[in-house]
Amino acid sequence: MPADPLPRLARSGPAPRTGIVHLGLGAFFRAHGAVYVAEAMARSGGDWGILGVSLQRPDMRDALAPQGGTYTALELGPDGQTARTIDSVTAVLVAREDPAAVIAAMADPAVRIVSLTVTEKGYCHNPATGALNLSHPDIAHDIANPLPVSAPGFLVRALAARRAAGLPPFTVLCCDNLPDNGRVVRDVTLSLARAIDPALADWIEAQGRFPSTMVDRIVPASTDDTIATVARLTGRHDAAPVQHELFRQWVIEDDFVGGDRPDLAPVGVQFTHDVTPWEHMKLRMLNGTHSALAYTGYLAGHQTIADCMADPVFAAFAHRLWSREIIPALTPPPGADLTAYARALADRYANPGIRHRTWQIAMDGSQKLPQRILGTLATALDDGRQAPGLILTIAAWMRYVGGTDEHGQPIDVRDPLAARLRALCDANPAPDARVRALLGVSDIFPPALVPRLTAPVTAALTRLTEAGARAAVADLTEVPA
Repeated sequence: MPADPLPRLARSGPAPRTGIVHLGLGAFFRAHGAVYVAEAMARSGGDWGILGVSLQRPDMRDALAPQGGTYTALELGPDGQTARTIDSVTAVLVAREDPAAVIAAMADPAVRIVSLTVTEKGYCHNPATGALNLSHPDIAHDIANPLPVSAPGFLVRALAARRAAGLPPFTVLCCDNLPDNGRVVRDVTLSLARAIDPALADWIEAQGRFPSTMVDRIVPASTDDTIATVARLTGRHDAAPVQHELFRQWVIEDDFVGGDRPDLAPVGVQFTHDVTPWEHMKLRMLNGTHSALAYTGYLAGHQTIADCMADPVFAAFAHRLWSREIIPALTPPPGADLTAYARALADRYANPGIRHRTWQIAMDGSQKLPQRILGTLATALDDGRQAPGLILTIAAWMRYVGGTDEHGQPIDVRDPLAARLRALCDANPAPDARVRALLGVSDIFPPALVPRLTAPVTAALTRLTEAGARAAVADLTEVPA
């Protein structure tokens, strides 16, 4: 006879009252921000339960609703795995099913923070400039319709509802990997509000708060194996576990409406008046090398970042990027040792328990390159330094978005510009023509930077095409291919 099914994970006590609405309830926030909030409430109390919002799909709601919003966070250490139940999420709404309910929830006076992890593309902006794309189909819809579909649209319509009710605005807390992310979400929110109601924009500008943040934790995608591991460790079936590394960091600009926020400092969150140095350190040192390893490593056949770091050529490539190209372009945060941070990153990358797929990191490259790679590269060139590793990363991305790997196998390119990029690659198969065509995509590459990139990126793409990714990477290290 088949074994009895395991009992479903369920909430063991009353849910906390909602104080936070989170847009984009994906794995990262559930393995990072929601864990911090759960710990803060357990330690200091407060009504800071999190109402999650899935902007498009019902999957997360359908998985969490039978569990009362609870789920398992599986810590992946080099010596084993540890499971814990997280109970800060109270419920999940699906915006496409009932946008009015989402606006009503955000307008509730008990809600003091609306946080977001909607990825770079979710802000409907031009990554190269940060400006809201007013011609984006979702933004055009949200200007013309009171029930929005985009994250900026929900922010604007919910803030309008609060203003009409005589309530203060909520604090908008961006938790996405964007430089100066608070300013980015503030600018797109104000731009959209001004297109709808200039008086509303003036109110948001005067009274709203958009603190910047830096978030850091490696969160690989969960799989059926994750669910099976959680079942083995806990004796419960969890349909929506997350998995994460031991390390975590959250730095937040201390600028909240009325100073109202969870008591996060005692559980490890660092509050500061200027997040920028922390953002640059993390975006350029972690996310930048992640993207570099993702594109070059994927082309060379490595499935995960740990696989890359187990290859001496790619491990040396990462260390070269940190020491010669990225650290010299950074101003360290107060008290931070960038060389020590690089060593810690190398250890995190090499953790065999973390199977962070190169394909997953490679997604949405058109949105990520400006923040992760191009800023560092521009600084290096302005300072008169060469950055061949970053140049090779751009060339590897150009090879990747062509949709075919080194063995002629198709690549499932996930990117909001995927069709446009593939068409440019198909029409320009030669390296020099492809480089000119892709550098001409001003949504990604600032025109002022293009003349300085054309020749070195062409040389790097030519080498990639002729010799393959591993040999091209080995050219930059002292480790033979």
